[in-house]
Amino acid sequence: MPRIPDRMPTSVVAQTYRCCREPTPTHGGQGHLATTGCRLGSGFPRCLCRRMSAARHCLHAAIDASRRGTPAVLAVAMAREGSTYAHAGAMALFGPDGTQQGWLSGGCLEPQIARCAAEAAVAGMPVWMEIDTREDEDLLSGSSAGCRGRLHLALLPLLALPGFDGLAQAWLQGHGGLTLALEADGRIAASVAEQALRWCLRWHTLSAAPPRVGEVQVPPPPRVSVFGAGPETTVLLPLLRQLGWMTTLVEQRPRWSALAALADRALACTPTRALADCDGSDAALVMHHSFELDREALDALASSAIPFLGLLGPVRRREDLFRLLSPTQRAQLSPRLHSPIGLRLGGNGAEAIALSIAAQLQASRAAPPRLSAVAQASDRPRRSHRDTLTAAPRLLAEGAR
Repeated sequence: MPRIPDRMPTSVVAQTYRCCREPTPTHGGQGHLATTGCRLGSGFPRCLCRRMSAARHCLHAAIDASRRGTPAVLAVAMAREGSTYAHAGAMALFGPDGTQQGWLSGGCLEPQIARCAAEAAVAGMPVWMEIDTREDEDLLSGSSAGCRGRLHLALLPLLALPGFDGLAQAWLQGHGGLTLALEADGRIAASVAEQALRWCLRWHTLSAAPPRVGEVQVPPPPRVSVFGAGPETTVLLPLLRQLGWMTTLVEQRPRWSALAALADRALACTPTRALADCDGSDAALVMHHSFELDREALDALASSAIPFLGLLGPVRRREDLFRLLSPTQRAQLSPRLHSPIGLRLGGNGAEAIALSIAAQLQASRAAPPRLSAVAQASDRPRRSHRDTLTAAPRLLAEGAR
């Protein structure tokens, strides 16, 4: 890797985009957003967000484009001000044939982003883009989004970032979060755990270089291991994958073997053997619809380090299972076990149950840990598939009404 020089020439031409309208060139110094008078003297904040990563599908498409030599462009939200659809770290991939993976808005901003991405691909140079919807006129003209926010985007042509596909693959494999850092002089650095790459590029003259240093961190995709298949699996696994979860199905019964195709990985072995590969999961769900197989799974999971455990079925069934476990195992499971698993969303049947489980998993990524999930659940009426809400998930549920 060639040495990165201390400084590279930067363009003095700044360009600020107002949603879906022609760009207006302005002149301003480094660190100055000339059209708004906003000065980001301290640079963009470092994003330490622990939100659910939604970058899985985008980075998977980026790997494919890089290895095929496709001139695709990765658009990354580096920062935002006010209300925007995308948060820092959000991504979208724009292909040369008009294809797109991922979203940075509700669809109103993508045409303008796609046009700029095409210019970045042709030039083989990164483009810095700012989209501003904070003024009143944007409510009824321009994008008509009405979000009243400002989004700072870096458009990165993948062909100018050799080796990026290896970092994206390491991210998908759960080796660590992806850190992306941009410098005003054109230096770009990306890393996943101990793997790190640097590139030295020139910002396209179409755009302004970022005011100072910009850095975002994209957390690794969450991982869930599902112990046992059933009627809910056909809906649950595709839904979790679409939400960005990496899924492992642990099932050795021939009746359900065909459902292995719905998971990212399938293990036809006992829970104890599966945990040798799954102990790094963020969550595990026990849902065999078989009392003995569920007992076997809980027996193995008791000594695991998986922080979120879900058990399908009513409270009485859980109590019967606990009677067959040792006091030590019950103590190990209780603080982590969500039983019955699933939020109270309403509805009946396998599809509604799958949705309720996915909703609780999604909410758990932003919720604080509980002292005793089982203790809270035991005080409630004994109904199947009831949730054990914490304050944060309850607020989410009430806000959706």
